[in-house]
Amino acid sequence: QVQLVESGGGLVQPGGSLRLSCAASGRIAGINDMGWYRQAPGKERELVARITVDGRTTYADSLKGRFTISRDNSKNTVYLQMSSLKPEDTAVYYCRSDVRRYFGGPYLDLWGQGTLVNVSS
Repeated sequence: QVQLVESGGGLVQPGGSLRLSCAASGRIAGINDMGWYRQAPGKERELVARITVDGRTTYADSLKGRFTISRDNSKNTVYLQMSSLKPEDTAVYYCRSDVRRYFGGPYLDLWGQGTLVNVSS
């Protein structure tokens, strides 16, 4: 069984910064794309950023310049550095990864349980 566990969420003032982490654990033979999504109250889940195994990144247009995604393949971990946070960034942030449990097996689309980011004064 493979799990994705997010950490780093919390309460932050407008203009502040937070760094989220998501570590994949369990039987892992390979991880392809990793990414972050978020869901604000009353809204649909949306892409924040994603990163390929070789480091190519994609961002939501509205977040470019404030958020940075990175990964450490040796630790099966993806990060999201968030800066200049705004109240509208308040949401539950979810990690998503394409993981395969054994060589030659299929990649599974896995999600973490989510971590709450609350931007408020």
